[in-house]
Amino acid sequence: MSIIIKDEAGIAAMRTACKLAAEVLDYITPHVQPGVTTNELDRLCHNYMLEVQGTIPAPLNYAPQGHKPYPKSICTSINHQVCHGIPNDKPLKKGDILNIDITVIKDGWHGDSSRMFMVGGEAAASIAARRLCSITFDAMWKGIVQVKPGATLGDIGHAVQQYVENSGYSVVREFCGHGIGRGFHEEPQVLHYGKPGTLDVLQPGMIFTIEPMVNAGRRDIKESNDGWAIVTKDRSLSAQWEHTVLVTPTGYEVLTVSEGTPPPPAFV
Repeated sequence: MSIIIKDEAGIAAMRTACKLAAEVLDYITPHVQPGVTTNELDRLCHNYMLEVQGTIPAPLNYAPQGHKPYPKSICTSINHQVCHGIPNDKPLKKGDILNIDITVIKDGWHGDSSRMFMVGGEAAASIAARRLCSITFDAMWKGIVQVKPGATLGDIGHAVQQYVENSGYSVVREFCGHGIGRGFHEEPQVLHYGKPGTLDVLQPGMIFTIEPMVNAGRRDIKESNDGWAIVTKDRSLSAQWEHTVLVTPTGYEVLTVSEGTPPPPAFV
């Protein structure tokens, strides 16, 4: 499968879908509180997508080869869960860290973004948890700022890996960013590790996600019994942030931006 270069109409459609994904994250933010269940967050997001936005939740019944259909509309990964956590009836606790991953479909186009949340507010989270979330956010942006025509996917991966490992953390290798558009997962794969100057050369019109998963401990992961959630083998905390990015003629444009999107770090 080759990389799909989006035309002006496709880019405009992706801007819309990606902004809507970010707006679901804005909407759910005040509901992330101690005592709420991730099932309740899923229900709220599902209804907001369908009834307010007129979007379709892409994860619901998504079934890549070898997987049973995903049963919920959002992914909620808590503490040592790396990604693809399935919402359930267990209440969130003060001090938990939570990734909410949203993908919506609008007029056939996918918008994909995720954010970290500290349950009970930043003061409730441990210093270690706060630092992990912050370094992971910066690592995503270290990758984003590499994006421009003529740069390579290896440049992105290298920038993320260097920053994460120099901060004393590890990068998950089995999961990566991906091209996105009419398909949920398109070419290319966007690794969060690698060597500069390697892999595909970036061209204007390419759209893909940058979504590093960073572990406080070792990078080793395993699949949990539900067939979806991925956890750290050593049960160390894991964090992830995700934006969808367009390669422009002069650099990059982050598409998953809304009123509540955290601003870029100072180095950007």
